[in-house]
Amino acid sequence: MNALGLTQIGLMLLCTTTISSLQCNHLHLQQRKVIENSLQLLDKMGKKFPQQCLKEKMSFRFPEQVLKPRQKETVKVVIEEIFQHIFYIFSKNLTLAAWDGTALEQFQNGLYQQIEQLEACVIKKQIHYFWSKEVNRLKLKKYFKKIDCFLKDKKHNLCSWEISRAEMRRCLQLIDKVIRKL
Repeated sequence: MNALGLTQIGLMLLCTTTISSLQCNHLHLQQRKVIENSLQLLDKMGKKFPQQCLKEKMSFRFPEQVLKPRQKETVKVVIEEIFQHIFYIFSKNLTLAAWDGTALEQFQNGLYQQIEQLEACVIKKQIHYFWSKEVNRLKLKKYFKKIDCFLKDKKHNLCSWEISRAEMRRCLQLIDKVIRKL
């Protein structure tokens, strides 16, 4: 390869890195928009919370301490993990949910895109800080496992999905509160 070709490749890599770092510097603003949009889509997916589901309410108790790490990069890792769990839950057995399919698809796509952006921005070295505290990671997994088991126990019925949708709304609101403080 000649010098001109190497120069072009170098410039392309430099531009890609610069653009990527600019996106990462403004990630908290993007996340706020994504969360705001996700909350709107959660509302749009279903109608008002069904009265018959009120008696089935369940407290999942989101482990809020996982959103209180000391470093900004660690918060991104935690949020990425939360988005992955939400994406997983909203990617299966939705037949009884009776939700607006377009809004659901947009919700899933928004989460997926945000996961991709977070993965690109998270500095892999920083992952060690949070995930070395395995207790926090396990608490987060346990929280989402509770929701998943609840859905399975209720055979993914309408009320279980509505309760889960309300819980994801609460979860996204907690993330939004943390992002606003960054």
